[in-house]
Amino acid sequence: MDQLFGSLKSFIKPQACIIDNQVFRLHYKFSVVILIAFSVMVTARQYFGDPIDCISKDDIPSNLLDTYCWIHTTFSLEDAWRKKVGTEVPYPGVDKYKPGEKRVYHAYYQWVCFVLFFQALFFYVPRYFWKSFEGGRMKNLLLGLNSPIVDEDQKKKNIPLLVSYLERNLHNHNTSFYVYCFAEILNLVNVVVQMVLMNRFLHGEFMTYGLKVISFSEWDWALRYDPMIQVFPRLTKCTFHRFGSSGDVQKHDAMCILPINIINEKVYIFLWFWFCFLFFVTLLGLVYRAMIILLPKMRVLATQSRCRLINKDHLEVVINKIKIGDWFVLDLLGKNLNALNFKELVEVYYMTLQDSKSV
Repeated sequence: MDQLFGSLKSFIKPQACIIDNQVFRLHYKFSVVILIAFSVMVTARQYFGDPIDCISKDDIPSNLLDTYCWIHTTFSLEDAWRKKVGTEVPYPGVDKYKPGEKRVYHAYYQWVCFVLFFQALFFYVPRYFWKSFEGGRMKNLLLGLNSPIVDEDQKKKNIPLLVSYLERNLHNHNTSFYVYCFAEILNLVNVVVQMVLMNRFLHGEFMTYGLKVISFSEWDWALRYDPMIQVFPRLTKCTFHRFGSSGDVQKHDAMCILPINIINEKVYIFLWFWFCFLFFVTLLGLVYRAMIILLPKMRVLATQSRCRLINKDHLEVVINKIKIGDWFVLDLLGKNLNALNFKELVEVYYMTLQDSKSV
């Protein structure tokens, strides 16, 4: 297992330079790692065995039947889900096919690993967009002040240098802030679109999947079966046709066990809860962003939380004199700089703005 997921550990290590927030990191760090890990997991046969095993009383080679049914999909009978197991049917969804009965074909298991991988890529798109626009500016602005141990002469030189940059670029950072807001909106759109696409991928079952699993204990015992096996059946049917010895077409019925669905059902129940959590957290993050835009007091509280040592009155004066884009850069500096260095930066910035005639 360590060989399987060991390479993903470095992906979630702490960043040297922070250019976003915790909600943003849930998307491009944790979600990407989760999806890639699941994609690798469902392809790891050495850990979970063959993905399909088909049973037939006829003389068809088992390997041939397994390959055929994997490629051409298996099916369940919709009417057989409500019949009593052990007396009417051998397993939920499995019964003798009668002409006119509705078949539900299961082909998604061939694509799960690819779908999960592409989902991971799309979760990284907003991060790539924002990182490309930001261009490493914040990393260049740190000037070694993110370290708690800085040479005093270097600190006296670099803090005024950083303040000089902030003063010369006053009111020029609004574009960066709104591009970042757009990337946050992209995160929410990505979650919603992926949930809709997963719902279509699983034939309309994903949206209610978690709710059905939660309410499973309240079902009628006479018809009680795990709702996960309706979405990811562990036993299905497969029909194989071939020419007989006299040249006529023969039909062979087979039952197929899908061990891979033991993994798939757990993967998607986790993803259902994860995507719901991600949707609500991202939505709350956008509400917070709207409050930041509309309420300057919120900006003061947000930045003060980075460093409790800051003089709140001085910080309030600074934030009232700068635009929201300038605050955004200052707040990112607060996330990256050592608390004492950030306190000194705000004090020097306050004095500079007080003396400046351009504000």
